[in-house]
Amino acid sequence: MKRITGETEFRIEEPAVVAVGKFDGRHKGHQKLLNRMMEWKKRCGYQTAVFTFDLSPSVKIESIPERVITTREERRQSLADMGIDYLVEYPFTEETAHMPAEEFIKKILLEKMNAKAIVAGSDCGFGYRRQGNAELLLRLAPKLGYEAEIIEKARDEQRDISSSYIKEELDAGHMEKVSLLLGEPYSVSGTVVHGNHIGGPLLDCPTANLIPPAEKYLPPFGVYVSRVHVDGACCGGMTNIGRKPTVEGHWPVGVETLLFGWDGDLYGKKIRVELLHFERPEQKFGSLEELKKQLQYDKEYAASYLDKHKSPC
Repeated sequence: MKRITGETEFRIEEPAVVAVGKFDGRHKGHQKLLNRMMEWKKRCGYQTAVFTFDLSPSVKIESIPERVITTREERRQSLADMGIDYLVEYPFTEETAHMPAEEFIKKILLEKMNAKAIVAGSDCGFGYRRQGNAELLLRLAPKLGYEAEIIEKARDEQRDISSSYIKEELDAGHMEKVSLLLGEPYSVSGTVVHGNHIGGPLLDCPTANLIPPAEKYLPPFGVYVSRVHVDGACCGGMTNIGRKPTVEGHWPVGVETLLFGWDGDLYGKKIRVELLHFERPEQKFGSLEELKKQLQYDKEYAASYLDKHKSPC
């Protein structure tokens, strides 16, 4: 995948089918849209191109620190894995913020991204104050010489699947529901760093510590049944998210995972931790011995869950 980041002067030379959005979480609704783009590519030979901003407009317009299900690095990897040809991460400036919707279509989607087709969700919004919408895309298509296709939102029973809906379920710790909405387990990715080095001695197994970026939307602090991808391999595990309240000292919010059946050094490796099930909230114990007993129980619980659900890698 070719990534164009922070640039305003560029042009995709090949004809493209373009989608616009944040693609936070790449949930089932996003997948529906992206899969339709792949069908355009197969039928017409267009390159697939995703347009997004380098920072969410809500952050710069309203000064709201946004937390996202999928970080920028995770989104990049997810789109690359799907086979998207181009990802444009466009600078969000005052000029961009005040660009009329029709000008956005002409100058960015058509001129810079060479869009011959634009695929959008029925609730899409773009341009100044999000005045551009699906109706405008359809109305301008014959005039400006592109094809437009509007994709209805994916639904879960009576609700539209959206990032806000997924965040509600994350807040409740409903990881199975989150997996259903995403079409894959919720995950945290990163490079393994050194922790306090007590996980191994407590459980005689290696643990992997990640420090998630501040913008990562996390579920409740606590213990989770998990699955870990590392070096092309996959294994079950259990994961704690939180600040280690039993251990003395001030610890940043971390994601610490005990890997089942893994033998080897993990420091400096990039891993992806998928959270499958919320077992219990994080709690403070009276001693490390009490913590050790609970962790042994957590380990047995996680192993039993993985065995019962036959969770494949």
